Amino acid sequence: MNEEQQGERLQKVLAQAGVGSRREMEEWITAGRVTVNGEVATLGMRVHEGDEVRVGKRWINVKAPGAELPRVLLYHKPEGEIVSRDDPEKRATVFDKLPRLRGLKWTAIGRLDFNTSGLLIFTTSGELANRLMHPRFEVEREYAVRVQGELTIEQTLQMTKGDGIELEDGAVKFERLTDEGGEGFNHWYRVMLKEGRNRIVRRTFDALGLPVSRLIRVRYGIVNLPPSIKRGKMAELGEGEVKQIMEWAGLTMESAVPVAPVVSTPASKLPRAGGVGPKRDGEGRGRSAASARGGVPLRGNASKFRSKAR
Repeated sequence: MNEEQQGERLQKVLAQAGVGSRREMEEWITAGRVTVNGEVATLGMRVHEGDEVRVGKRWINVKAPGAELPRVLLYHKPEGEIVSRDDPEKRATVFDKLPRLRGLKWTAIGRLDFNTSGLLIFTTSGELANRLMHPRFEVEREYAVRVQGELTIEQTLQMTKGDGIELEDGAVKFERLTDEGGEGFNHWYRVMLKEGRNRIVRRTFDALGLPVSRLIRVRYGIVNLPPSIKRGKMAELGEGEVKQIMEWAGLTMESAVPVAPVVSTPASKLPRAGGVGPKRDGEGRGRSAASARGGVPLRGNASKFRSKAR
């Protein structure tokens, strides 16, 4: 019996729809929170295209295996927005601007705090989001950092060599740190690390007595922030770009469409213009990132990630 006849495991379908991780979905199924065609689901159940799957009042669209790639959006988050659907203070949230979905949910890949701007990736695939966020995969995050003051040679070595900088939740060490220059009291650096602990870049510089006055994420994994996506704007990746990310993350066996890597943008030349909301095409989706910048915002080392994903 082929995969299409067997169907997909229910917990996998729910995870791909962005409802939660597979482990969470297994717990929800066991707790009786999921129904299939009006019946309470059981763990290990398989579903097929056309089955009616519900989690509470939410309906989940079941697709045939491989029938449709997940959607992936790139958003240039400005300062002053939170990466959460729920905020007691009622502040602006990044989810307010996203295209509405039926039977799916946007999941943010990695968070940025209220005062941090830059690249934020959204996907409809919970499995892809988990692969790119889970600590064991050690996905690279790159930031442009402006601090008040300047690192000494000793501090630079401490941040990149040996035991790193000791914080209250453990030591941190940057994989790469480059001096981007600056004028007066402010100085720019570009840093890269392979973890996403809360406010880790700010806390590391604070520990050295160098407060961060501006922080911008410019890369996450193989995805760069395209210079043409201004603050508050977004662009949706095209099919070839999504396939490349899926292959790099080890989630598909299909060959990626060849694309050109993007050269990293100096911190001083990062986009600064404002704006609100995505550009739309005739189908109501944002422009692809490729058309938005005349190129593709991906760079790659697929084999390095897949070796960790096994």
